[in-house]
Amino acid sequence: MIDLRSDTFTKPTPLMLEAMFKASVGDDVFSEDPTINALENKVAQLFGMESALFCPSGTMTNQIAIKCHTEPGNEIICDKSSHVYVYEGGGIAFNSGCQVRTIDGIRGKISSKQIVDAINPEDIHKPITKLVSIENTSNRGGGSCYELEDLIDIKKVCTENQLNMHLDGARLWNAMVFKKYSPLEFGKIFDSISVCLSKGLGAPVGSLLVANSAFIKKARRVRKLMGGGMRQAGYLAAAGIYALDNHINRLEEDHIHAKKIGSVLAQKEFIGEIIPIETNIIIFEVKGNYTPQTFTEFLKLKNILCIPISSKHVRMVFHLDVTSNMIDEMITTIEKM
Repeated sequence: MIDLRSDTFTKPTPLMLEAMFKASVGDDVFSEDPTINALENKVAQLFGMESALFCPSGTMTNQIAIKCHTEPGNEIICDKSSHVYVYEGGGIAFNSGCQVRTIDGIRGKISSKQIVDAINPEDIHKPITKLVSIENTSNRGGGSCYELEDLIDIKKVCTENQLNMHLDGARLWNAMVFKKYSPLEFGKIFDSISVCLSKGLGAPVGSLLVANSAFIKKARRVRKLMGGGMRQAGYLAAAGIYALDNHINRLEEDHIHAKKIGSVLAQKEFIGEIIPIETNIIIFEVKGNYTPQTFTEFLKLKNILCIPISSKHVRMVFHLDVTSNMIDEMITTIEKM
């Protein structure tokens, strides 16, 4: 089966499993798991930030960050398709008591000018604007990536208006490989960063929140309140360390695979607009003889899994379990449709 529903469907490689079996562990709630400590230190140093916190999921790291940056009644600015707004179960309202000002960005990306226009004036009738949340790459934007210069412009606006700036970097590794940016460049811009290990990097579980030491101390308490304190989770952290050491550069293969399939899809009359392909995600319009539902059902009969994400669009996500041979099989299948 060729599973393109998400890059969360990856399985640990044999060498990753070996690293997990060999991990030294302790009790992380007591900060005594040596492998988790090593992972947190490694990621903090990568971004040039003081500290990091290992959590079960990217939703948790995002929600912890929002909770730590805000007070109930504050307002958060983000793109209308942001994961923190669309896919985290109403967590901003539930966990932080905040409301959201959504911006209609371009492929999930918002501009400094749009942010300026969205900041509330000093007015007791309006919530206090407190946080800007950026998603890079943008899931609903088809894996689109910000230019570093645009993020620097947004940071300037945030600084001038006393706003915190959070990065949902679930697929930041993909963005860095595609744009050839370094983690240090992002660490200089954002107040907090969430990065995922269980998508393109192939670890089975885990994300990290990165920030300064005072922020992470507060975040550790919030993680406990959310039930995110794990015990001998060093086995999971070992997978993350292995992924960081071995699976970042190979993300470029996923980007190449996505572009190959995108080129084949573009030749078919039943395919409409394809969001420009930058990284490992393809989002495309299905029309004519197919609907998104019938298109995905046909591919399922050919052992290819993908998902409809709207009444018009289908999404495919490429990852380390999708081989070149699988891509050739897909090309043959699509060409015959």
